Amino acid sequence: MSERLQKILSQYGVASRRQAEQLIEAGQVMVNGEVAHLGQRADPNCDRIEVNHRPIQAHHRPTQHYLLLHKPRGMVSTCADPEGRPTVLTALSPDLHTVGIHPVGRLDAYTTGALLLTNDGDFTFRLTHPRHDVSKTYRVRLEGQVTAATLKAWRQGIWLDHSPTRPARVEVISAGSTDTHLEVILQEGRNRQIRRVAQALGHRVLDLHRVAVGSVHLGNLDVGAYRALSSAEIEALLAESWVQSDSAACLPQSSVSHSPS
Repeated sequence: MSERLQKILSQYGVASRRQAEQLIEAGQVMVNGEVAHLGQRADPNCDRIEVNHRPIQAHHRPTQHYLLLHKPRGMVSTCADPEGRPTVLTALSPDLHTVGIHPVGRLDAYTTGALLLTNDGDFTFRLTHPRHDVSKTYRVRLEGQVTAATLKAWRQGIWLDHSPTRPARVEVISAGSTDTHLEVILQEGRNRQIRRVAQALGHRVLDLHRVAVGSVHLGNLDVGAYRALSSAEIEALLAESWVQSDSAACLPQSSVSHSPS
């Protein structure tokens, strides 16, 4: 059965669906000896599909993996880094390095905690598309004392990148004379959103740790360790993505971001 090329490439662990679209647009994908175009359909059982002159073997479709990684500080959320920093593949066993596993979204190098990994491009697409945003739960330590007015502004949303952030759940866990610990639950994922919102509200982030993606919690997973998601967790994330899609459809398009949190 023919399917869109970007979907085929994601199913075979070549790249996420968005990355596959970039490969096609860059002319790096060929079908039956001709350069492919975005939106083209093919059948890996009948058509010769090549990526950078390497053919996809229809009978070599990789086993799909769904992992939860406890990302340590200093690790980058990519599969390769020109600066030589540790990547998410560093944490995985060698047999998982060649099956197309990639991060589902991103955490910046200095943020720790829950990061999903997979080689299922459709799964990645569902969980990272701006209209399918799944909630992310963070523990945040801010410099200074946080006022009620600041909490109200954060909860209601502030202007960032020429559009308002979606309302967030922000609760004080503890407050001291020099810092404040918060729980923040976001329903979107703009680039470095928590750090930038905190800065706009007059506070510096001292520590940022993600404890959950949707209903999947980090729990007692050791720093740098990973585990497979259960089938129930995978189904729950996909179900949550559809719920968020329905709610996001009611939001102005300008408030929906394509960037990772």
